[in-house]
Amino acid sequence: MPSLPVQGRTLVMGILNVTPDSFSDGGRWDSADAAIARGLELAREGADIVDVGGESTRPGAARVEPGEEVTRVLPVVEALAAEGVPVSIDTMRARTARAAVDAGACLVNDVSGGLADPDMGRIVAELECDYVAMHWRAHSTQMDDLDVYADVVGEVGTELSERIGALTAAGVDPARIILDPGLGFAKVADSNWPLLARMGEWSGGARVLVGASRKRFLGAAIARDGIDASDPSVREHATTAVTTLAAHHGAWAVRVHDARAARDAIAVASAWQNATSTPE
Repeated sequence: MPSLPVQGRTLVMGILNVTPDSFSDGGRWDSADAAIARGLELAREGADIVDVGGESTRPGAARVEPGEEVTRVLPVVEALAAEGVPVSIDTMRARTARAAVDAGACLVNDVSGGLADPDMGRIVAELECDYVAMHWRAHSTQMDDLDVYADVVGEVGTELSERIGALTAAGVDPARIILDPGLGFAKVADSNWPLLARMGEWSGGARVLVGASRKRFLGAAIARDGIDASDPSVREHATTAVTTLAAHHGAWAVRVHDARAARDAIAVASAWQNATSTPE
């Protein structure tokens, strides 16, 4: 099994949706052969980890049957791992997580933070793999209605702390838990920005994954006359800006569609930071 990369910089997690209905690239890689080719391309372009998902979590998406999810992702995980590509499995189901790790995945990326499947904590503890716990309040059909916060940074921090407590109680090593603020999940627009700007307040020193790529709140920020920001592909430059700032502020990884742009942005941020710390 390929191991999770250890680097002295922010890592790039390349998005690989093996689905017909993901918000930005649904259907482009929904056959195993196409998905494997795309995963290898992401790795060549600079992705340190390829995140394979078989169920869309876009707003309003319906859930896929468990067996269908496994059928979609397993051949892709196996093939990429066999090529030495570090793979994460993007799933809310413990069954899928176990099958993918057995097939070579080295990380479980769970957008529900263990809330969608009560067996997830126990299975991750048995697998002894790293685990991304995202802030989550409900499935895609309901999540926009739950964008209600008096203090988004404090509430997200508290809810993630509760997830860490539940996961460690199930046997997960806290050092293996990576936190994700869940940008766009029960956070339609303005609720996202304080979580980025105040990352250190809600993360409690844990590793942080930032998944902003092409999301709606970036479209809202860049909307102006002559720009159709409802098109996810138009949000790519804004994504790169977030990547640069996330790297500057010490994010463990960014989850992106364009691995090359992210890798370049991180290199520039690193060069800038190195120059400011080097005496003349």
